[in-house]
Amino acid sequence: MAHGVLGVGGTEGFPTAYWRLLYHLVWATYERQPLLTADREPLVYRILGGKASELGVFIHALGNTTDHIHLVAGIPPKLAVSECLGQLKGASSHAVNRRAAPFRWQEGYGALTLCDEILPTVIAYVRNQKQHHDQGALDTRFERDTCDDPP
Repeated sequence: MAHGVLGVGGTEGFPTAYWRLLYHLVWATYERQPLLTADREPLVYRILGGKASELGVFIHALGNTTDHIHLVAGIPPKLAVSECLGQLKGASSHAVNRRAAPFRWQEGYGALTLCDEILPTVIAYVRNQKQHHDQGALDTRFERDTCDDPP
């Protein structure tokens, strides 16, 4: 689920909280090297999915090219976006390094909050990353992964 109830209430006295926190996240391979190859992609996706589930993160969409990846996700409020990305990047790079040649993510990331109205558009954009890049049909709002990137 992309939203939920946080806390259990009852004997511990924690209030419950409804949440729906949607993000579009982008991060790159080290030095934008073409490391996210077709043979590595299924492993990276599987590890990201497993780690996301473990963290209580709901993945709406994943998409990539060989040098960066996009993720649309619901992240619970108990988890900082930076911690979520650190866990996802760490788990995926560790898994790839155990099975293949050296793999590393670049430091930093891009994070945008999303509203329900734009969610389907962003999901479609992320799922079709390869086509957008092949056709040069990029939406620059969704491609930034560091503050150094041009606006």
